[in-house]
Amino acid sequence: MSESTPQFLQPRPAMRLGGRSLRERGRALARRRGVRIGALVTLLTLCGLVILALVRDQTGTEGFFVGLALAIAPVPVLVAVFRWVGRVDPGPWSNLAFAFAWGACAAALIAIIANSFATQWLTTATADPAGAQSLGATAIAPVVEESAKGTAVLLLFLFRRRHFTGVVDGIVFAGFTATGFAFTENILYLGNAFGEDKLLGGTGIASFTVATFFVRIVMSPFAHPLFTVLTGVGFGLRTLVGGRHAKALRVAAPLTGLLLAMGMHALWNASSGFFRPFGFYIVYALFMVPVFGLVTWLTIWARQRGLRMVSDVLPAYVAAGWLDPAVPCALSSMRARTMARDFAGRTYGTSAAKAVTEYGRHATALAALRRQAERGAVPAAEFAVRERELLARIWERREPAGHALLHAARATGRVWAPPPYLDHSGFNPYRL
Repeated sequence: MSESTPQFLQPRPAMRLGGRSLRERGRALARRRGVRIGALVTLLTLCGLVILALVRDQTGTEGFFVGLALAIAPVPVLVAVFRWVGRVDPGPWSNLAFAFAWGACAAALIAIIANSFATQWLTTATADPAGAQSLGATAIAPVVEESAKGTAVLLLFLFRRRHFTGVVDGIVFAGFTATGFAFTENILYLGNAFGEDKLLGGTGIASFTVATFFVRIVMSPFAHPLFTVLTGVGFGLRTLVGGRHAKALRVAAPLTGLLLAMGMHALWNASSGFFRPFGFYIVYALFMVPVFGLVTWLTIWARQRGLRMVSDVLPAYVAAGWLDPAVPCALSSMRARTMARDFAGRTYGTSAAKAVTEYGRHATALAALRRQAERGAVPAAEFAVRERELLARIWERREPAGHALLHAARATGRVWAPPPYLDHSGFNPYRL
């Protein structure tokens, strides 16, 4: 490293503790982490194979493939929407892949087994199959399904805590989990509808398949994501809580979100089970659409709040010499971020564009971390360690990112600076 590199980033000899160096301990930890990841992948794979067999058994092979082809239609749209929501502080794809896989495999398997068991028990206890089906869908399914989906958000909160910094992360993780769950559930419903049409001879627009596709894919592709996002918002609020009453609020926020998700889910299921014949449309118009609008507004507000946080918090690191003055201005605008990445890609290549993206991600995470620490939501010792890690990553990418972000800030009118000038010695007097 150069002489300008901060002292704490200079290479140091490996420290030894208890006969083992920290480097050796780090390698041992990585091996254990690899074992955990391998066990998780194996578990999700087994759940996926079991759920595949169960759905195929209920729908038949032909119905399964028809349901699969139709159920996949909303997935790219929902994935793109939730990925767009998380663009301010994009986490690694591995977290999103886990959330989707958990929803599609583990949560769906739990729901199928638990709902089937509960329905059979209610049927035996009440001797009323139709009533047991309605009661199970309204009282049992929402509790089971939202708990199963919420488990993914909980696991990400516990084991990927540094990537869970606010409401937006909760929304994104919950949205990906629910999208996976809805994907598997839609295969089952659409496959069964196709089987009924095949048995009864239904065709065309009056068929069960078309009706099911219209209700589940066209009218309410956001239903499951909307329910589970309430749980995600609860966990997101938990990350922001600090102060005297932090303990009670940290427990109350996720539980409240989960209960709201269960309540909305129960109301949605009851609309087609109890409030016939117009209950579905009444609940859709009076509850689902307003709640969807409210959650959409909250999502956009939280996203913009994240951008404002960047411009408010990062100037402290500008004053300390860690960041160029143009960085907070550029990173507080998604247009400027995109322009900086494109400029770096055109000027310096793909690796520079990637460096700009990573620089923005680490700088945004740093701002979120500092804001959490200011509120007492992160212990001082943990803050110091994570701040140091993020600053090291930012420092490594400062050369390509600084120039690109300055260009973007000037091009978008967020800062003014004289045009860069290089004399014969390579010195740039206007470098920020």
